Amino acid sequence: QLQLVESGGGLVRPGGSLRLSCAASGFTLNNYAIGWFRQAPGKGREGVSTISGSGGFTDYEDSVKGRFTISRDNAKNTVYLQMNSLKPEDTAVYYCAAGTTATLNPNYNGMAYWGTGTLVTVSS
Repeated sequence: QLQLVESGGGLVRPGGSLRLSCAASGFTLNNYAIGWFRQAPGKGREGVSTISGSGGFTDYEDSVKGRFTISRDNAKNTVYLQMNSLKPEDTAVYYCAAGTTATLNPNYNGMAYWGTGTLVTVSS
């Protein structure tokens, strides 16, 4: 079964940290660029961060620059999103997606796989 599975979400206080993982099963993740996207309640899906297949290119949405770091361990077939200095406005369901191009565009039609999401709640 070809799938992406996100993990690592949860409830955290403002200023706290979480590390999300995106693990692939049934296929090799290093052939794909990976994007992290999020969808807050009542809002559309937005791009958060992306990384190329080699890991040599990364990009971030402006509101998370300096707070979030994307990385990948191709030996473990996993991509990570380290989230620091979390804010209540970071509350959302976070999804990872594998595609042909590193992009923050959630509507990019080159995404081959999407995970089912992990909930991040930032609240005191």
